[in-house]
Amino acid sequence: MKTLDLTKLGGNIKLVCSNDICSVYNFTSPNGEGIMTCYDVFPGVFLQYNDFHMESINFNFTYDKSLFCIDHCREGRIEWEQPGGRYYYLGAGDMQIGTRFKNSTNFSSPLRHYHGITTAFSLDEANDSLKKLLEGVDIDIHKLIEKFACLENPFVMRAHDSISHVFSELYRVPESIRLPYCKVKILELLVFLTGVEPKGQERSYFPRTQIDKVKAIERMMTSKSKRHFTLEELSKQYDITLTTLCSCFKEVFGHSVYSYMRNWRMNAAAVQLRQTDAPVTAVASSLGYENASKFSSAFKAVMGKTPTEYRKFFV
Repeated sequence: MKTLDLTKLGGNIKLVCSNDICSVYNFTSPNGEGIMTCYDVFPGVFLQYNDFHMESINFNFTYDKSLFCIDHCREGRIEWEQPGGRYYYLGAGDMQIGTRFKNSTNFSSPLRHYHGITTAFSLDEANDSLKKLLEGVDIDIHKLIEKFACLENPFVMRAHDSISHVFSELYRVPESIRLPYCKVKILELLVFLTGVEPKGQERSYFPRTQIDKVKAIERMMTSKSKRHFTLEELSKQYDITLTTLCSCFKEVFGHSVYSYMRNWRMNAAAVQLRQTDAPVTAVASSLGYENASKFSSAFKAVMGKTPTEYRKFFV
């Protein structure tokens, strides 16, 4: 088999190493980098592990193949651009089903990291190889595209135990048995999809103007993390209604404004506790907590340990 050549996605993707079943690619951008590890599973069927530490990604598809793709988000968050200037988001545990043809696509990671799996099926080759493997089982890629109405717009399934059951072990399988394991799990995934009823799942779309505002709000709050802003202040300063601010921010970042900032501050505090000898009170003050007791409670709620316990754990 021949691995899917990901260098065709753009000049910023370089092949790191390759063998008969697997190729590893490095993806670079001005704001970070990523690793894509692609396995040949069956003729025309590929499974790719995506590990990105960056905010924005641009791919220019120049494949000579049309692909049916299933994306699973393990960790982080990803923003997909749709025709007409609409955007939607995949969070941890979510799965999307869609097609990819010769075009350009832009997506980004608002949390600046994304880890997940893409399973790709060549529409020209995959059906023939799958029919030979699944004799007596009615699996047809073209029928799945029709079933989920995903020729133009992807179909999204939000996090659910049934999705986790299919994907979770793929992230933990030892390298020595990864390829045969991928074969089994891809067949399981296709059988699972044949039994899924594609009920209409409501998705929230936001225009670029609103998304840009909440991203600017996030950048401003994290750069001034010592100050606690009210929703009313943010709404007035960025000329965005409270309702839109709350709903758009949660869709983009996966948390409410207050929850996001608490998590951000506690993770910033954790870095200080690991890397410096600053007193806990000083760490708390640097992040806008003048009451050490409140800081300790917030830290334990997010990190699972008090600041003192956390620091001792890493000493």
